[in-house]
Amino acid sequence: MAAITTPNLTPPRLKLVLNLLSVYTLWGSTYLFIHFMTEHMPPLYMAGCRLLTAGLILYPYARLTGHARPTKQEWLSAGLVGVLLLAIANGGMTVAIQYVPTGIAALLSGMLPLFIMVLNWLTFSKVKPSKLALSGLLVGLVGIGLLVKPGGFQSTSSESWLGIGIIMLCNLSWATGTLLSGRLKLPNQLVSSAVQMLVGGGMLLLVSLVVEPVNLASISYAPTKAIASLIYLVIFGSIIGFTSFAWLARNAPPQLVSTYAYVNPVVAMLLGWAFAGEVLPGQSLVAGLIILSGVVLISLGRKR
Repeated sequence: MAAITTPNLTPPRLKLVLNLLSVYTLWGSTYLFIHFMTEHMPPLYMAGCRLLTAGLILYPYARLTGHARPTKQEWLSAGLVGVLLLAIANGGMTVAIQYVPTGIAALLSGMLPLFIMVLNWLTFSKVKPSKLALSGLLVGLVGIGLLVKPGGFQSTSSESWLGIGIIMLCNLSWATGTLLSGRLKLPNQLVSSAVQMLVGGGMLLLVSLVVEPVNLASISYAPTKAIASLIYLVIFGSIIGFTSFAWLARNAPPQLVSTYAYVNPVVAMLLGWAFAGEVLPGQSLVAGLIILSGVVLISLGRKR
């Protein structure tokens, strides 16, 4: 990384850009693969297997490459963040996708910047966001509104509304975990990500064994499509994507970190159109451009 230099892009800046691109694109694809993973398998069980597998790969790798063993306090702090980000938010999203289409789930997740901005303003930093950042937030929400389409939920079933409520809870939990990440005593970034996955995945698996008709060996009955999706999510969604997010949560302003929630719905809808036969009308393309405009405004507003 340090060997790559350009006249106007320093290595730390390049690392920021690469981590943002990782979260923007890889996490945008996870909605579709979560759907594939849980079509014929219980959601909490598969989410727990995904996160626990990723943690069991990442933690030994971190230790073998010289990263220090986390202290008890660091385990507790990283575990708390893992519960908020992964057990509640990620696990909840996996459940919610059973009740709402992947595109709608991604769109509702796009409300996350509002949760982060308001929580940071009222409870954490007590600092009002800049006018430019607020403008970017509003522009992004307008784009999300166009994607959802007014009146789109008028005939929604009670089960779909349950999914919508779960996603709102996921947004609140993820926003809280994101803001806490920069304030708690956490271990090295790689170790912290591994601990969060181990704690979050372990909790999901324990809950699954209690509330879902599964046992530890149920993964052996999963169809090939579910296993392939699980492998993709472990590598790209958890190990690469979540590690990139963990770095951003500790090194970038909350408003900038939250912009991924504007881009992910666009990626999710494009993938749904390409691989799941979902319709992508012209209005959605226009909304995508508006969303990206909001990302630019928030990114500029963080400097004011």
